[in-house]
This record gives sequence, structure tokens and C-alpha cells, in this order.
Amino acid sequence: MQHLGLERGIKGSKAQHQDIKDFYRIVEEGKDLEPGKLTSEQLQAKAADRDRAIRKKKEMEATAKQLVKENEALEARIQQLSAENQQLRSELKQLADQLRDLPLEDVAWHLGLTQDTKGNLRWKGVGHIINIDDSKWYDFSPSVNKGGGGAIDLVMHVMGCKFKEAIATLNDRFGESLMQRAVTHHAREQAAEIAQTEPTPQFVPPVEDETNWQAVYNYLTQKRGLSENLVQHLHTSGLVYADSQQNAVFLMRGLDGETTGAFLRGTRGEDNTFMGYATGTKRTEGWFYIRWGGQPSDEIQRVVLCKSPVDALSFAMLEVEALGEMPQQRTMCMAADNVRSVSVEFLKNIPTVVAAYDNDAAGDETAQAIMELLPLSCRVRPQAKDWNQELLEQLRKSEQKHNKQLERD
Repeated sequence: MQHLGLERGIKGSKAQHQDIKDFYRIVEEGKDLEPGKLTSEQLQAKAADRDRAIRKKKEMEATAKQLVKENEALEARIQQLSAENQQLRSELKQLADQLRDLPLEDVAWHLGLTQDTKGNLRWKGVGHIINIDDSKWYDFSPSVNKGGGGAIDLVMHVMGCKFKEAIATLNDRFGESLMQRAVTHHAREQAAEIAQTEPTPQFVPPVEDETNWQAVYNYLTQKRGLSENLVQHLHTSGLVYADSQQNAVFLMRGLDGETTGAFLRGTRGEDNTFMGYATGTKRTEGWFYIRWGGQPSDEIQRVVLCKSPVDALSFAMLEVEALGEMPQQRTMCMAADNVRSVSVEFLKNIPTVVAAYDNDAAGDETAQAIMELLPLSCRVRPQAKDWNQELLEQLRKSEQKHNKQLERD
């Protein structure tokens, strides 16, 4: 702004900045004077004031343009949301219509019944005096006195036909789309009634066959390397036993101890790969698990999730071996082979959750899914493919070391 006689301060200069009060005093004194009578200071001040006004105007114009753009964007977004909302309302209405039954008044009319002029709810026909109330109907004819609900039941009653004929009649009178609506409603009503009245089947554990226990015991201790004392303790506790097919039966329990299912592991033959769940098992309500470490009365502080009961027991043995004693924390080792069987409600309150799945892509995928559900959980991998293989490898090395020691002695 040198052309106006204004200069920026120079470093080290003894010049003083003009006080803002003096500047505005000069502007005020010269505002009513004619240009020819203004002093140099007043001209400079008025020019500077004009420049500030121009800059301020440009800033306000730029701000106004930006606000206009933002307002237009908001209006476009509002219109988009409004259209989406309207679409959702339309879809919900269509869905609601699909779930609703056909209006029974329309069905009655198509069946040849006539609405009673003395009562809008009553429809009459040959041998019928039917009162319709929403989706329910009742025939007050002295020879009938029977009620029901839904379009299909009404057709079956008035026409004296069976279910298939009633469907064909509705399809003929109303078309396929509305016929399917009636069928959907009928099925939902029937399902709701069954769910309310039919008792829930209770899980029945596989029958124990004690004659096969020795073979199962040998499989678990010799082939899978599990501790004899541990296996016998589980058997005595009723948590592991043999069935008639020589399967190892691992009972699954809810957190309250109630038996909800069983995991079966085939043991007959050299290369038996059978694994599965007993019929009726509730996989989201129970698990095979053991508790150890700490005191029996302590709250669970750590849960280790493994692929199978054998892996869970193998992990526990490896940990005790590594520590040289039971862990200080009360720990639960639980078999949960899929993220869908994990109890998030229970585990979210546990301080430490360990996803100890196989050292492969499937194990990584399961562990990752669990860590997404439980962000504070952690991943632990065995050095071998799984924990049982790692246990067997450790036992093999221990045996080799023991044999070498015997040879030296």
C-alpha cells in the first residue's frame, strides 16, 4: 500500500505504528469535507477505509455464495431423503399388505353371501348367518354355531370343501397374488398357534454304553495324548462318556450347568474322522467347557475359545505344563467351533477373551470374526496346526528326551 503512503513496519525501525483511535479520528474529521479540502492524512485514511470496505464486501459475497451452495446441497439431500423415505413407506406398505389376509367382506361377497342391511357385520346365505369382525368370523346359523379366522377357513366353511379346493377358489376369484396373500396369512396364523401350544422338544443325551468306555478312554489318552487323570475325572463327572457307536460323547452345558447338547467324536477304527452334534443339540445355548485355576468360588476372569473339546483340553494341558502350575486366574476353556455359537452377552463381561483357533486360514477367519464382535479379545495361535497336534508334538519330544536320559544313565 505504498501508493497510499502506508508502509509496513521495518524490522529494527524506530517508527511507531499509528494508533487506531487516531486513524478513525482522522477519518471522522474528514468525512464531511469536500475532496479538495482533505488533508493528505485524511485522504490516506479514507482510501484505506474504502479498501477495507471493499475487502469486507468481497468476503461477505464469497461467504454468501458458499452458503447458497451449501443450502442447495442440503435441499438436494433433503429431497433425496424424502424420496428414499417415500420408497421405504411404499415397500413397508407392500410388505404389510402381503402379510395381511384378504378382507373377509370381499371373500364373503364372492362366496355369494349378502350383507345384512340391519347389521353391517352380518352376512347371510343359504344355511349361513355369518358375523365378520376383522379377520375373525362366526356362523350363528342354528345348525352350525361355529367360528374361525381367515379367508381360507371361511371358504372351506361356506363351500364345505378342503384346503386345496379353497386355495383353487381364491385363485379363481382373486388371482394368484391375492391368493398367495391369503395362504401366507393362513400359514403365519397356523405357525403362531403351533408355537404357542406345542411344547419345545427337550434335548435327550445319547445313551451311555459303559462297555465301550475303555476303547474311548484309550483313544483319548493314547491317540490324542490327553491326561489319564483328566479324562477319568471328566468321565466320573459325567461330562465325557461312550455311546453305543463307540463315539466319545462330550456333553455341552449352558452357563447354569444345564445339559443342552452333545458333541460326538468317532473313535472306532484307525482313521475315524467322524465329528458331529447329537440330534437336538442347541448350539447357541450350550458348550463343552472346563474351569480351572484360581479358586472354585472365583468369578471367571479369562475365557479361552477353541475349535473342539479335544483342542480345549489340549490347550489346558499345555498351559499347565508351561506354567508349571494351575493359572492364578479362574479360567474357562470353551469349545465353540463357529462365531455363531459364541455367547457375546456372556463374553463381553469377561476381562480376558482368547481366540485360540487353528493355525490356518479357517482359524484366522473365525478368530477375526470373534475379535470384531469382542474388540478387546486377542488371538493366540498354536505353533502346530492345532492345539492337540502341538500337545502330541510336545509329548513326543518329552519322550525322546526321557529316552536319551535313560541311555546316558
